[in-house]
Amino acid sequence: MRAGGPGSAGGSGSAGGPGPDGVGDRHLPAPSWLGAPYPDYLGENWRASRIYLRDDDGGAPRHQTEYAVLVHEADAAQVVAKSGMVALWIPGFVDSFFHVEHARAWRQAGVALVGLDMRRAGRALLGRRRDDIRDLHIRDEEIGRAVAVLRSWGARSVVLIGHSTGALQVPLFAARNPDAVDAIILNSPWFDHNGSELEKHQLTTLVDRVGGRLPALPIASLKPHYARSLHADFGGEFHFDTAHKPVDNVPVLAGFFRAVRRGHAELAAGLGLEVPVLVAHSSASGSFRRPSAAELAQTDVVLNVDDMVRLAPRLGRNVDMLTVPGGRHDLALSQAAAREFYTERTISWALDMTSTDTRY
Repeated sequence: MRAGGPGSAGGSGSAGGPGPDGVGDRHLPAPSWLGAPYPDYLGENWRASRIYLRDDDGGAPRHQTEYAVLVHEADAAQVVAKSGMVALWIPGFVDSFFHVEHARAWRQAGVALVGLDMRRAGRALLGRRRDDIRDLHIRDEEIGRAVAVLRSWGARSVVLIGHSTGALQVPLFAARNPDAVDAIILNSPWFDHNGSELEKHQLTTLVDRVGGRLPALPIASLKPHYARSLHADFGGEFHFDTAHKPVDNVPVLAGFFRAVRRGHAELAAGLGLEVPVLVAHSSASGSFRRPSAAELAQTDVVLNVDDMVRLAPRLGRNVDMLTVPGGRHDLALSQAAAREFYTERTISWALDMTSTDTRY
């Protein structure tokens, strides 16, 4: 492992044969589960496409067809066909893709950045219970189908980017689908519960029992400090739809937390990933209970960066580390200097890992 900045991590994984739902096969007609693109609020050049889903872990709203939402620029397919490369962004808990500035930087490097709002979250929320996910494996379906779409556009190299809970979801997906993607970037991954060792063990035991019986039971809440610090209406720099990413307290459901802790256990046991992985994290964590203005601006006030560093070796043997000075929890939404550092380093790393020419 390399500390500090990204370096060479060897060759990338194979994009060879088909994976979930035809991943890797670029000669299939448009699948029946992919909806037509429609305008998205991110701008006149942005589109959203529904990916209809069939699997259920018990958390799906009754009598409704679930879907995820692929968010992309109108000419993304042409950009992918030209470069042969694409990056797919997987958001975190109670989160959504709105990273237009970050997408612009990828585009300047010749690569389309596509977002995926997964089922029961963001643009794909049905009903009232956000992230009522009872088995993280259920979301393999939409990730696999999204990758299949990108392969059908001509992507020979797919870089999967996960943030927070999405950065736990991504390596779990890659471990179960080893030929699906070619490189992975983890942005402040949720590798362990942010609490004391005693709390981790006691809480996990309790939630494993309660979450199986009462999965929709609220057991905690996500405080609004961090989300508000980002939004332009509260003095932040970014515009996003608060129906997709709330700026109020949001309940954490027992079934969701149980699923996450089981995902943590899978990671801790070792995933054995063969593809190159970059784990990016802030230089420091701040208080997640009562963060100061300075902590909100320049630290991770959601997760413990020490957990990210400690558990990164469990991903596999091909892992690089990137420390972002002054980074926020979502490093791509940090203050200007930190997010530019994160953006430049991660794009350069991805291009190196996929042997694609870079403009950086």
